[in-house]
Amino acid sequence: MGHEHGSAHGHSHTHGHSQTHGHGHPHSHSHDNPDSEPLPPALDPAVPTSELPPAAVDRRRFLRSAGLLGAGAAVLGVTASTGIGSAAASPLGGRGSGRVPRGGYTWLAGDHHIHTQFSSDGQYRVIDQVRHANAYGLDWVVITDHGSEVHARIGVEKVNPDIVAARRDTPDTLVFQGLEWNIPAAEHGTVFVHPGRNEVAVLKQFEVDYDGSPLATAALNEQRAIQGLHFLAGSVSRRRVQDALMLANHPARKGIDSPHEIRGWRDAEPRIAIGMEGAPGHQAAGMPKAYGPGGGRGYYDGSPGPGSFPGYPLESYRTFGGFDWMTSTVGGLWDSLLAEGKPWWISANSDSHSVYADTSVRGENTFATAGRYGEPTYRTAGPNLGSGDFWPGYYSRTHVGATDFSYAAVMDGLRAGRVWVDHGRLLESLDVRLRAGNREVPLGGMLTARRGSQVELVITVVPADTPNWSELLPRLAKIDVIRGAVTGPVGDRDVFTAPRTRVDQTFDVRGRTGEIRISYPLGRLDEAFYVRLRGSDGNRLAPGLLGAAVDPAGPAQDVVGDADPWQDLWFYTNPMWAIPA
Repeated sequence: MGHEHGSAHGHSHTHGHSQTHGHGHPHSHSHDNPDSEPLPPALDPAVPTSELPPAAVDRRRFLRSAGLLGAGAAVLGVTASTGIGSAAASPLGGRGSGRVPRGGYTWLAGDHHIHTQFSSDGQYRVIDQVRHANAYGLDWVVITDHGSEVHARIGVEKVNPDIVAARRDTPDTLVFQGLEWNIPAAEHGTVFVHPGRNEVAVLKQFEVDYDGSPLATAALNEQRAIQGLHFLAGSVSRRRVQDALMLANHPARKGIDSPHEIRGWRDAEPRIAIGMEGAPGHQAAGMPKAYGPGGGRGYYDGSPGPGSFPGYPLESYRTFGGFDWMTSTVGGLWDSLLAEGKPWWISANSDSHSVYADTSVRGENTFATAGRYGEPTYRTAGPNLGSGDFWPGYYSRTHVGATDFSYAAVMDGLRAGRVWVDHGRLLESLDVRLRAGNREVPLGGMLTARRGSQVELVITVVPADTPNWSELLPRLAKIDVIRGAVTGPVGDRDVFTAPRTRVDQTFDVRGRTGEIRISYPLGRLDEAFYVRLRGSDGNRLAPGLLGAAVDPAGPAQDVVGDADPWQDLWFYTNPMWAIPA
Protein backbone atom coordinates (compact mmCIF):
# COMPACT_ATOMS: atom_id res chain seq x y z
CA MET A 1 0.00 0.00 0.00
CA GLY A 2 1.39 3.38 -0.90
CA HIS A 3 1.20 6.60 1.07
CA GLU A 4 0.85 10.22 0.05
CA HIS A 5 2.12 13.58 1.27
CA GLY A 6 -0.05 16.55 0.52
CA SER A 7 0.92 19.33 0.44
CA ALA A 8 7.81 43.48 -22.79
CA HIS A 9 10.21 42.54 -20.56
CA GLY A 10 12.02 45.61 -21.84
CA HIS A 11 15.56 44.42 -21.93
CA SER A 12 17.89 44.70 -24.82
CA HIS A 13 19.46 41.94 -26.76
CA THR A 14 22.56 42.56 -28.85
CA HIS A 15 23.42 39.97 -31.48
CA GLY A 16 26.61 39.39 -33.38
CA HIS A 17 24.86 40.51 -36.53
CA SER A 18 23.77 43.84 -35.03
CA GLN A 19 20.14 42.84 -34.63
CA THR A 20 18.50 44.22 -31.51
CA HIS A 21 15.21 43.28 -29.91
CA GLY A 22 14.81 46.21 -27.56
CA HIS A 23 15.42 44.62 -24.17
CA GLY A 24 17.19 46.15 -21.11
CA HIS A 25 20.30 44.00 -20.71
CA PRO A 26 22.84 42.88 -23.25
CA HIS A 27 23.62 39.40 -24.53
CA SER A 28 26.19 38.51 -27.13
CA HIS A 29 25.99 35.37 -29.18
CA SER A 30 26.32 33.94 -32.61
CA HIS A 31 23.63 32.15 -34.61
CA ASP A 32 26.16 29.81 -36.20
CA ASN A 33 25.62 27.24 -33.49
CA PRO A 34 22.01 27.01 -32.28
CA ASP A 35 23.20 25.50 -29.00
CA SER A 36 25.04 28.74 -28.24
CA GLU A 37 21.82 30.77 -28.25
CA PRO A 38 21.16 32.82 -25.08
CA LEU A 39 18.83 31.54 -22.41
CA PRO A 40 15.16 32.28 -22.87
CA PRO A 41 14.17 35.16 -20.59
CA ALA A 42 11.96 32.81 -18.56
CA LEU A 43 15.00 30.68 -17.71
CA ASP A 44 17.45 33.54 -17.26
CA PRO A 45 17.79 34.42 -13.57
CA ALA A 46 19.24 37.80 -14.57
CA VAL A 47 15.80 38.81 -15.86
CA PRO A 48 13.41 39.80 -13.01
CA THR A 49 9.97 38.24 -13.18
CA SER A 50 8.46 41.70 -13.21
CA GLU A 51 10.13 42.31 -16.58
CA LEU A 52 8.85 39.14 -18.23
CA PRO A 53 5.94 39.03 -20.69
CA PRO A 54 2.91 37.00 -19.51
CA ALA A 55 3.83 33.83 -21.43
CA ALA A 56 7.34 33.86 -19.96
CA VAL A 57 5.95 34.40 -16.46
CA ASP A 58 3.84 31.31 -16.94
CA ARG A 59 6.83 29.30 -18.10
CA ARG A 60 9.01 30.46 -15.21
CA ARG A 61 6.24 29.60 -12.80
CA PHE A 62 5.98 26.15 -14.32
CA LEU A 63 9.71 25.52 -13.97
CA ARG A 64 9.73 26.75 -10.41
CA SER A 65 6.82 24.51 -9.52
CA ALA A 66 8.83 21.64 -10.98
CA GLY A 67 11.69 22.57 -8.68
CA LEU A 68 13.95 23.48 -11.56
CA LEU A 69 14.41 27.16 -10.88
CA GLY A 70 15.19 29.09 -7.74
CA ALA A 71 13.56 28.15 -4.46
CA GLY A 72 11.62 25.29 -6.01
CA ALA A 73 14.83 23.30 -6.31
CA ALA A 74 15.03 23.08 -2.54
CA VAL A 75 11.42 21.90 -2.29
CA LEU A 76 12.28 18.75 -4.20
CA GLY A 77 15.53 18.28 -2.36
CA VAL A 78 17.58 19.07 -5.44
CA THR A 79 20.88 20.60 -4.43
CA ALA A 80 23.75 22.25 -6.14
CA SER A 81 25.63 18.98 -6.13
CA THR A 82 23.10 17.53 -8.55
CA GLY A 83 23.83 20.19 -11.08
CA ILE A 84 20.48 21.95 -10.82
CA GLY A 85 21.98 24.31 -8.29
CA SER A 86 23.94 25.60 -11.21
CA ALA A 87 20.68 26.73 -12.76
CA ALA A 88 20.77 29.76 -10.50
CA ALA A 89 24.51 30.36 -10.46
CA SER A 90 25.22 29.39 -14.05
CA PRO A 91 21.95 29.11 -15.88
CA LEU A 92 20.97 25.51 -16.58
CA GLY A 93 24.53 24.19 -16.56
CA GLY A 94 25.47 22.66 -19.85
CA ARG A 95 25.20 25.96 -21.69
CA GLY A 96 28.86 26.68 -22.26
CA SER A 97 29.76 25.96 -18.67
CA GLY A 98 30.66 22.33 -19.21
CA ARG A 99 28.49 21.32 -16.25
CA VAL A 100 25.90 18.63 -16.83
CA PRO A 101 23.05 18.23 -14.33
CA ARG A 102 22.81 14.71 -12.98
CA GLY A 103 20.01 14.66 -10.48
CA GLY A 104 17.49 16.92 -12.17
CA TYR A 105 16.29 17.98 -15.56
CA THR A 106 14.76 20.97 -17.21
CA TRP A 107 11.37 19.82 -18.48
CA LEU A 108 10.88 21.36 -21.89
CA ALA A 109 7.44 21.10 -23.51
CA GLY A 110 7.27 20.53 -27.24
CA ASP A 111 5.56 19.15 -30.32
CA HIS A 112 7.24 17.11 -33.06
CA HIS A 113 4.41 17.13 -35.62
CA ILE A 114 3.51 20.50 -37.20
CA HIS A 115 2.64 21.46 -40.79
CA THR A 116 2.96 24.72 -42.71
CA GLN A 117 2.14 26.17 -46.13
CA PHE A 118 4.89 23.87 -47.49
CA SER A 119 2.58 20.85 -46.99
CA SER A 120 0.11 19.91 -49.69
CA ASP A 121 -2.66 20.19 -47.08
CA GLY A 122 -1.12 22.94 -44.97
CA GLN A 123 -1.95 26.60 -44.57
CA TYR A 124 0.18 28.59 -42.15
CA ARG A 125 3.58 30.20 -42.40
CA VAL A 126 6.36 28.71 -40.30
CA ILE A 127 6.37 31.81 -38.14
CA ASP A 128 2.62 31.52 -37.56
CA GLN A 129 3.06 28.07 -36.07
CA VAL A 130 6.18 28.92 -34.10
CA ARG A 131 4.78 32.10 -32.57
CA HIS A 132 1.62 30.32 -31.48
CA ALA A 133 3.68 27.46 -30.04
CA ASN A 134 5.76 29.98 -28.15
CA ALA A 135 2.70 31.82 -26.87
CA TYR A 136 1.17 28.55 -25.67
CA GLY A 137 4.31 27.67 -23.75
CA LEU A 138 6.26 25.31 -25.98
CA ASP A 139 10.04 25.25 -25.68
CA TRP A 140 10.69 23.23 -28.84
CA VAL A 141 8.88 22.32 -32.05
CA VAL A 142 9.57 20.32 -35.19
CA ILE A 143 8.32 21.54 -38.57
CA THR A 144 7.22 18.37 -40.37
CA ASP A 145 5.77 19.14 -43.76
CA HIS A 146 4.61 16.14 -45.74
CA GLY A 147 7.09 14.27 -47.85
CA SER A 148 6.06 14.47 -51.50
CA GLU A 149 7.51 14.82 -54.95
CA VAL A 150 7.02 18.60 -54.79
CA HIS A 151 8.40 18.90 -51.29
CA ALA A 152 11.45 16.81 -52.15
CA ARG A 153 12.08 18.90 -55.27
CA ILE A 154 11.31 22.37 -53.88
CA GLY A 155 9.84 22.61 -50.39
CA VAL A 156 12.51 20.97 -48.26
CA GLU A 157 14.96 23.67 -49.33
CA LYS A 158 12.57 26.62 -49.50
CA VAL A 159 11.20 26.11 -46.01
CA ASN A 160 14.63 26.28 -44.41
CA PRO A 161 15.13 30.08 -44.55
CA ASP A 162 11.73 30.48 -42.89
CA ILE A 163 12.79 28.06 -40.14
CA VAL A 164 16.08 29.88 -39.64
CA ALA A 165 14.19 33.19 -39.43
CA ALA A 166 11.81 31.69 -36.86
CA ARG A 167 14.79 30.64 -34.75
CA ARG A 168 15.90 34.26 -34.68
CA ASP A 169 12.40 35.60 -34.07
CA THR A 170 11.57 33.29 -31.16
CA PRO A 171 14.87 32.41 -29.42
CA ASP A 172 13.12 30.81 -26.46
CA THR A 173 11.48 28.17 -28.65
CA LEU A 174 13.83 25.73 -30.39
CA VAL A 175 12.75 25.11 -34.00
CA PHE A 176 13.86 21.86 -35.63
CA GLN A 177 13.49 21.10 -39.32
CA GLY A 178 12.07 17.70 -40.17
CA LEU A 179 9.49 16.15 -42.43
CA GLU A 180 6.54 13.82 -42.17
CA TRP A 181 7.86 10.65 -43.72
CA ASN A 182 5.59 8.46 -45.82
CA ILE A 183 7.09 5.27 -44.45
CA PRO A 184 7.34 2.74 -47.26
CA ALA A 185 4.67 0.05 -46.74
CA ALA A 186 3.45 1.79 -43.58
CA GLU A 187 1.93 4.99 -42.13
CA HIS A 188 3.58 8.34 -41.46
CA GLY A 189 6.48 9.20 -39.20
CA THR A 190 8.32 12.25 -37.93
CA VAL A 191 11.94 12.47 -39.06
CA PHE A 192 14.07 15.36 -37.87
CA VAL A 193 17.70 16.30 -37.48
CA HIS A 194 19.83 18.56 -35.34
CA PRO A 195 20.26 22.00 -36.96
CA GLY A 196 23.46 22.49 -38.90
CA ARG A 197 24.88 23.18 -42.31
CA ASN A 198 23.79 19.80 -43.70
CA GLU A 199 20.29 19.65 -42.24
CA VAL A 200 18.61 20.39 -45.58
CA ALA A 201 20.94 18.19 -47.63
CA VAL A 202 20.39 15.16 -45.40
CA LEU A 203 16.62 15.63 -45.24
CA LYS A 204 16.40 16.13 -49.00
CA GLN A 205 18.41 13.01 -49.79
CA PHE A 206 16.40 11.02 -47.28
CA GLU A 207 13.13 12.19 -48.83
CA VAL A 208 14.22 11.51 -52.40
CA ASP A 209 15.55 8.04 -51.66
CA TYR A 210 13.28 6.74 -48.89
CA ASP A 211 9.95 8.61 -48.77
CA GLY A 212 6.99 6.63 -50.01
CA SER A 213 5.56 9.49 -52.05
CA PRO A 214 8.33 10.12 -54.59
CA LEU A 215 9.30 6.45 -54.74
CA ALA A 216 8.12 4.04 -57.40
CA THR A 217 5.53 1.52 -56.26
CA ALA A 218 8.01 -1.34 -56.53
CA ALA A 219 10.19 0.31 -53.87
CA LEU A 220 7.39 0.63 -51.33
CA ASN A 221 8.39 -2.25 -49.15
CA GLU A 222 9.38 -2.80 -45.55
CA GLN A 223 13.04 -3.18 -46.37
CA ARG A 224 13.11 0.29 -47.89
CA ALA A 225 11.93 1.73 -44.59
CA ILE A 226 14.75 -0.03 -42.76
CA GLN A 227 17.21 1.29 -45.33
CA GLY A 228 15.95 4.81 -44.65
CA LEU A 229 16.66 4.41 -40.96
CA HIS A 230 20.14 3.09 -41.77
CA PHE A 231 20.70 6.18 -43.94
CA LEU A 232 19.84 8.46 -41.02
CA ALA A 233 22.11 6.54 -38.67
CA GLY A 234 24.90 6.71 -41.22
CA SER A 235 24.44 10.45 -41.61
CA VAL A 236 24.98 10.81 -37.87
CA SER A 237 27.93 8.42 -37.66
CA ARG A 238 29.62 10.19 -40.58
CA ARG A 239 28.88 13.52 -38.86
CA ARG A 240 26.89 14.97 -41.72
CA VAL A 241 24.38 15.91 -39.03
CA GLN A 242 24.83 15.90 -35.29
CA ASP A 243 21.75 13.83 -34.59
CA ALA A 244 18.57 12.40 -36.13
CA LEU A 245 15.39 10.85 -34.73
CA MET A 246 12.28 9.12 -36.05
CA LEU A 247 8.90 8.53 -34.36
CA ALA A 248 5.85 6.85 -35.90
CA ASN A 249 2.81 9.13 -36.25
CA HIS A 250 -0.85 8.14 -35.61
CA PRO A 251 0.26 4.49 -35.71
CA ALA A 252 -3.12 2.76 -35.40
CA ARG A 253 -5.18 5.20 -37.50
CA LYS A 254 -5.24 3.04 -40.64
CA GLY A 255 -4.00 -0.23 -39.17
CA ILE A 256 -1.06 -0.38 -41.57
CA ASP A 257 1.76 -0.19 -39.00
CA SER A 258 1.97 -3.89 -38.20
CA PRO A 259 3.56 -5.07 -34.94
CA HIS A 260 6.48 -6.67 -36.76
CA GLU A 261 7.18 -3.45 -38.70
CA ILE A 262 7.32 -1.44 -35.50
CA ARG A 263 9.64 -4.01 -33.96
CA GLY A 264 11.68 -3.93 -37.15
CA TRP A 265 12.21 -0.15 -36.99
CA ARG A 266 13.04 -0.30 -33.29
CA ASP A 267 15.55 -3.12 -33.63
CA ALA A 268 17.18 -1.90 -36.85
CA GLU A 269 18.25 1.49 -35.50
CA PRO A 270 17.28 1.88 -31.84
CA ARG A 271 19.09 5.21 -31.54
CA ILE A 272 17.12 6.65 -34.46
CA ALA A 273 13.68 4.99 -34.33
CA ILE A 274 12.66 5.70 -30.74
CA GLY A 275 8.89 5.63 -30.50
CA MET A 276 5.44 6.64 -31.66
CA GLU A 277 2.68 9.12 -31.03
CA GLY A 278 0.84 7.89 -27.95
CA ALA A 279 -1.81 10.48 -28.75
CA PRO A 280 -2.37 11.69 -32.31
CA GLY A 281 -3.08 15.29 -33.23
CA HIS A 282 -6.39 16.59 -34.64
CA GLN A 283 -7.91 16.39 -31.16
CA ALA A 284 -10.72 18.81 -32.08
CA ALA A 285 -11.94 16.59 -34.90
CA GLY A 286 -14.48 14.86 -32.66
CA MET A 287 -16.36 18.06 -31.79
CA PRO A 288 -20.08 17.57 -32.59
CA LYS A 289 -21.33 18.82 -35.95
CA ALA A 290 -23.28 21.66 -34.40
CA TYR A 291 -20.05 23.49 -33.70
CA GLY A 292 -17.26 21.21 -34.92
CA PRO A 293 -16.07 18.78 -37.60
CA GLY A 294 -18.19 15.92 -36.27
CA GLY A 295 -15.56 13.28 -37.05
CA GLY A 296 -13.44 10.93 -35.02
CA ARG A 297 -11.09 12.36 -32.42
CA GLY A 298 -7.67 12.46 -34.08
CA TYR A 299 -9.52 11.69 -37.34
CA TYR A 300 -9.58 8.10 -36.13
CA ASP A 301 -12.87 7.23 -37.81
CA GLY A 302 -11.86 4.79 -40.53
CA SER A 303 -11.97 1.04 -40.97
CA PRO A 304 -9.58 -1.65 -42.21
CA GLY A 305 -8.24 -1.19 -45.72
CA PRO A 306 -6.28 -3.33 -48.18
CA GLY A 307 -2.95 -2.59 -46.45
CA SER A 308 -4.18 -3.01 -42.90
CA PHE A 309 -2.71 -5.65 -40.61
CA PRO A 310 -5.45 -8.31 -40.47
CA GLY A 311 -4.99 -9.09 -36.80
CA TYR A 312 -5.98 -5.67 -35.54
CA PRO A 313 -9.47 -5.49 -34.01
CA LEU A 314 -12.03 -2.93 -35.19
CA GLU A 315 -11.67 -0.89 -32.01
CA SER A 316 -8.03 -0.20 -32.88
CA TYR A 317 -9.28 2.33 -35.46
CA ARG A 318 -10.64 4.57 -32.69
CA THR A 319 -9.05 6.60 -29.92
CA PHE A 320 -9.59 6.11 -26.21
CA GLY A 321 -9.49 9.27 -24.14
CA GLY A 322 -7.79 10.85 -27.14
CA PHE A 323 -4.98 8.29 -27.15
CA ASP A 324 -4.09 5.75 -29.78
CA TRP A 325 -5.30 2.19 -29.18
CA MET A 326 -1.70 0.93 -29.15
CA THR A 327 -0.92 3.12 -26.13
CA SER A 328 -4.25 3.25 -24.32
CA THR A 329 -4.81 -0.51 -24.09
CA VAL A 330 -3.26 -1.78 -20.86
CA GLY A 331 -1.61 -5.07 -21.79
CA GLY A 332 -1.81 -4.14 -25.47
CA LEU A 333 0.67 -3.44 -28.22
CA TRP A 334 2.80 -0.82 -26.43
CA ASP A 335 3.08 -3.05 -23.37
CA SER A 336 4.03 -6.01 -25.54
CA LEU A 337 7.00 -3.95 -26.76
CA LEU A 338 7.98 -2.82 -23.27
CA ALA A 339 7.71 -6.37 -21.93
CA GLU A 340 10.57 -7.27 -24.20
CA GLY A 341 12.74 -5.01 -22.06
CA LYS A 342 13.42 -2.61 -24.93
CA PRO A 343 12.64 1.11 -25.11
CA TRP A 344 9.83 2.39 -27.28
CA TRP A 345 8.59 5.81 -26.26
CA ILE A 346 5.41 7.81 -26.72
CA SER A 347 4.64 11.47 -27.46
CA ALA A 348 1.61 13.75 -27.93
CA ASN A 349 1.40 16.36 -30.69
CA SER A 350 -0.91 18.73 -32.53
CA ASP A 351 -0.47 17.57 -36.17
CA SER A 352 -1.55 21.15 -36.78
CA HIS A 353 -2.63 21.90 -40.35
CA SER A 354 -5.72 24.10 -40.03
CA VAL A 355 -6.86 25.24 -36.61
CA TYR A 356 -10.33 24.84 -35.17
CA ALA A 357 -12.21 28.17 -35.03
CA ASP A 358 -9.36 30.04 -36.73
CA THR A 359 -10.20 33.04 -38.88
CA SER A 360 -7.76 32.57 -41.76
CA VAL A 361 -7.88 30.57 -44.97
CA ARG A 362 -5.21 29.01 -47.15
CA GLY A 363 -3.56 31.38 -49.61
CA GLU A 364 -3.24 31.16 -53.36
CA ASN A 365 -2.63 27.67 -54.70
CA THR A 366 0.96 27.87 -55.88
CA PHE A 367 1.99 24.59 -54.29
CA ALA A 368 2.86 22.68 -57.47
CA THR A 369 5.06 25.43 -58.90
CA ALA A 370 6.39 27.22 -55.81
CA GLY A 371 6.43 24.35 -53.34
CA ARG A 372 4.09 26.19 -51.00
CA TYR A 373 0.75 27.97 -50.84
CA GLY A 374 0.49 31.73 -50.76
CA GLU A 375 0.13 33.72 -47.57
CA PRO A 376 -2.97 32.91 -45.51
CA THR A 377 -5.74 35.47 -45.77
CA TYR A 378 -8.60 36.56 -43.54
CA ARG A 379 -11.66 34.33 -43.49
CA THR A 380 -14.61 36.61 -44.08
CA ALA A 381 -17.05 33.74 -43.50
CA GLY A 382 -16.20 33.72 -39.78
CA PRO A 383 -14.39 31.16 -37.61
CA ASN A 384 -13.67 27.83 -39.25
CA LEU A 385 -15.51 25.27 -37.14
CA GLY A 386 -14.83 22.47 -39.60
CA SER A 387 -11.13 22.08 -38.80
CA GLY A 388 -9.98 19.46 -36.33
CA ASP A 389 -6.64 20.84 -35.19
CA PHE A 390 -5.29 22.98 -32.38
CA TRP A 391 -2.28 25.26 -32.39
CA PRO A 392 0.90 23.61 -31.09
CA GLY A 393 0.87 23.70 -27.30
CA TYR A 394 -2.79 24.67 -27.08
CA TYR A 395 -3.94 21.17 -26.10
CA SER A 396 -1.21 18.50 -26.48
CA ARG A 397 2.25 18.66 -24.94
CA THR A 398 5.28 16.37 -24.89
CA HIS A 399 7.47 17.17 -21.87
CA VAL A 400 11.13 16.20 -22.20
CA GLY A 401 13.61 16.05 -19.34
CA ALA A 402 16.59 17.93 -20.76
CA THR A 403 19.95 18.69 -19.23
CA ASP A 404 19.90 22.21 -20.65
CA PHE A 405 18.05 24.37 -23.13
CA SER A 406 19.49 23.18 -26.41
CA TYR A 407 18.65 21.19 -29.50
CA ALA A 408 21.01 18.42 -28.48
CA ALA A 409 19.51 18.15 -25.00
CA VAL A 410 15.96 17.85 -26.35
CA MET A 411 17.01 15.06 -28.71
CA ASP A 412 18.99 13.33 -25.95
CA GLY A 413 16.00 13.57 -23.60
CA LEU A 414 13.65 12.13 -26.19
CA ARG A 415 16.03 9.28 -26.93
CA ALA A 416 16.45 8.57 -23.21
CA GLY A 417 12.66 8.43 -22.77
CA ARG A 418 12.55 11.16 -20.14
CA VAL A 419 9.09 12.05 -21.35
CA TRP A 420 5.58 12.52 -20.05
CA VAL A 421 2.67 13.83 -22.07
CA ASP A 422 -0.63 15.49 -21.21
CA HIS A 423 -3.73 16.98 -22.75
CA GLY A 424 -5.39 20.24 -21.78
CA ARG A 425 -2.60 21.19 -19.35
CA LEU A 426 -3.86 18.59 -16.88
CA LEU A 427 -0.63 18.84 -14.87
CA GLU A 428 1.66 21.66 -13.86
CA SER A 429 4.60 19.32 -13.29
CA LEU A 430 5.52 15.69 -12.77
CA ASP A 431 8.59 13.89 -11.52
CA VAL A 432 8.78 10.10 -11.18
CA ARG A 433 11.61 8.03 -9.71
CA LEU A 434 12.17 4.32 -9.35
CA ARG A 435 14.34 3.58 -6.31
CA ALA A 436 16.15 0.69 -4.70
CA GLY A 437 18.37 1.59 -1.76
CA ASN A 438 20.41 4.61 -2.69
CA ARG A 439 19.93 4.11 -6.43
CA GLU A 440 17.22 5.66 -8.53
CA VAL A 441 16.34 6.32 -12.16
CA PRO A 442 13.99 8.87 -13.79
CA LEU A 443 11.43 8.21 -16.51
CA GLY A 444 12.90 6.07 -19.25
CA GLY A 445 15.54 4.65 -16.92
CA MET A 446 16.57 1.08 -16.18
CA LEU A 447 17.25 0.48 -12.49
CA THR A 448 19.65 -2.37 -11.83
CA ALA A 449 19.74 -3.56 -8.23
CA ARG A 450 20.63 -6.61 -6.20
CA ARG A 451 18.05 -9.40 -6.45
CA GLY A 452 15.72 -9.23 -3.50
CA SER A 453 16.10 -5.48 -3.10
CA GLN A 454 13.04 -3.49 -2.10
CA VAL A 455 11.90 -1.25 -4.94
CA GLU A 456 9.90 1.92 -4.45
CA LEU A 457 8.09 4.22 -6.86
CA VAL A 458 8.18 7.90 -5.92
CA ILE A 459 5.76 10.26 -7.66
CA THR A 460 5.81 14.03 -7.23
CA VAL A 461 2.98 15.66 -9.11
CA VAL A 462 1.47 19.13 -9.15
CA PRO A 463 -2.02 19.18 -10.70
CA ALA A 464 -3.04 22.16 -12.79
CA ASP A 465 -3.53 25.25 -10.69
CA THR A 466 -4.33 27.64 -13.53
CA PRO A 467 -6.97 27.43 -16.27
CA ASN A 468 -6.02 25.83 -19.55
CA TRP A 469 -6.50 27.47 -22.93
CA SER A 470 -10.21 26.63 -22.97
CA GLU A 471 -10.46 28.68 -19.74
CA LEU A 472 -11.26 25.53 -17.72
CA LEU A 473 -9.28 24.58 -14.63
CA PRO A 474 -8.51 20.87 -15.11
CA ARG A 475 -8.95 18.63 -12.05
CA LEU A 476 -6.73 15.59 -11.72
CA ALA A 477 -8.84 12.79 -10.24
CA LYS A 478 -6.66 9.70 -10.24
CA ILE A 479 -3.24 8.27 -10.99
CA ASP A 480 -2.80 4.67 -12.17
CA VAL A 481 0.39 2.66 -11.72
CA ILE A 482 0.66 0.14 -14.57
CA ARG A 483 3.07 -2.74 -14.05
CA GLY A 484 4.24 -5.49 -16.35
CA ALA A 485 6.71 -8.34 -16.24
CA VAL A 486 9.71 -8.30 -18.57
CA THR A 487 9.38 -11.54 -20.48
CA GLY A 488 12.08 -11.01 -23.12
CA PRO A 489 12.05 -11.03 -26.92
CA VAL A 490 8.91 -12.46 -28.49
CA GLY A 491 8.88 -15.43 -30.81
CA ASP A 492 5.98 -14.08 -32.84
CA ARG A 493 6.92 -10.53 -33.84
CA ASP A 494 3.30 -9.74 -34.66
CA VAL A 495 2.10 -10.34 -31.11
CA PHE A 496 0.38 -7.31 -29.59
CA THR A 497 -0.58 -8.35 -26.09
CA ALA A 498 1.31 -8.52 -22.81
CA PRO A 499 -0.62 -10.94 -20.56
CA ARG A 500 1.32 -10.07 -17.43
CA THR A 501 0.66 -6.32 -17.53
CA ARG A 502 -2.13 -4.71 -15.54
CA VAL A 503 -3.07 -1.71 -13.42
CA ASP A 504 -1.26 -2.40 -10.17
CA GLN A 505 -2.56 0.48 -8.08
CA THR A 506 -4.80 3.53 -8.40
CA PHE A 507 -4.44 6.64 -6.27
CA ASP A 508 -7.50 8.81 -5.84
CA VAL A 509 -6.29 12.40 -5.77
CA ARG A 510 -9.59 14.08 -6.48
CA GLY A 511 -9.80 17.44 -4.77
CA ARG A 512 -6.09 17.57 -4.00
CA THR A 513 -4.20 20.74 -4.81
CA GLY A 514 -0.60 21.76 -4.60
CA GLU A 515 2.27 19.33 -4.67
CA ILE A 516 1.31 15.68 -4.11
CA ARG A 517 3.97 13.15 -3.18
CA ILE A 518 3.28 9.45 -3.40
CA SER A 519 5.63 6.70 -2.29
CA TYR A 520 4.49 3.30 -3.47
CA PRO A 521 6.40 0.15 -2.45
CA LEU A 522 6.72 -2.27 -5.38
CA GLY A 523 8.09 -5.12 -3.29
CA ARG A 524 11.12 -7.39 -3.72
CA LEU A 525 13.00 -7.32 -6.96
CA ASP A 526 12.86 -11.00 -7.83
CA GLU A 527 12.18 -10.66 -11.54
CA ALA A 528 12.52 -7.88 -14.06
CA PHE A 529 9.52 -5.62 -14.46
CA TYR A 530 8.53 -2.19 -15.66
CA VAL A 531 6.11 0.45 -14.44
CA ARG A 532 4.47 3.39 -16.17
CA LEU A 533 1.89 5.94 -15.06
CA ARG A 534 -1.37 7.22 -16.41
CA GLY A 535 -3.78 9.73 -14.93
CA SER A 536 -7.10 11.33 -15.72
CA ASP A 537 -9.65 13.96 -14.81
CA GLY A 538 -12.00 11.00 -14.28
CA ASN A 539 -14.72 12.32 -16.57
CA ARG A 540 -14.93 9.33 -18.94
CA LEU A 541 -13.86 5.94 -17.61
CA ALA A 542 -14.56 2.39 -18.70
CA PRO A 543 -13.07 -1.08 -18.14
CA GLY A 544 -10.10 -1.70 -20.39
CA LEU A 545 -10.35 -3.67 -23.61
CA LEU A 546 -8.67 -6.68 -21.98
CA GLY A 547 -11.07 -6.72 -19.05
CA ALA A 548 -11.67 -5.05 -15.72
CA ALA A 549 -9.21 -7.37 -14.01
CA VAL A 550 -6.47 -5.84 -16.16
CA ASP A 551 -7.72 -2.25 -16.28
CA PRO A 552 -10.79 -1.54 -14.15
CA ALA A 553 -11.19 2.15 -15.06
CA GLY A 554 -9.36 3.04 -18.21
CA PRO A 555 -10.17 5.56 -20.94
CA ALA A 556 -13.53 5.11 -22.65
CA GLN A 557 -13.63 4.76 -26.43
CA ASP A 558 -14.19 8.14 -28.04
CA VAL A 559 -17.50 8.53 -29.83
CA VAL A 560 -17.26 9.55 -33.47
CA GLY A 561 -18.99 12.89 -33.86
CA ASP A 562 -19.38 13.52 -30.15
CA ALA A 563 -15.99 13.81 -28.45
CA ASP A 564 -15.28 17.12 -26.72
CA PRO A 565 -11.56 16.87 -25.96
CA TRP A 566 -11.69 19.35 -23.06
CA GLN A 567 -14.03 17.05 -21.12
CA ASP A 568 -11.72 14.03 -21.19
CA LEU A 569 -8.11 14.76 -20.16
CA TRP A 570 -5.31 12.26 -19.55
CA PHE A 571 -1.60 12.16 -18.95
CA TYR A 572 0.78 9.27 -19.65
CA THR A 573 4.43 8.68 -18.81
CA ASN A 574 7.10 6.59 -20.37
CA PRO A 575 8.10 3.48 -18.40
CA MET A 576 10.97 2.66 -16.07
CA TRP A 577 12.42 -0.81 -15.70
CA ALA A 578 13.76 -2.62 -12.62
CA ILE A 579 16.28 -5.33 -13.43
CA PRO A 580 17.71 -7.73 -10.81
CA ALA A 581 21.48 -7.97 -10.93
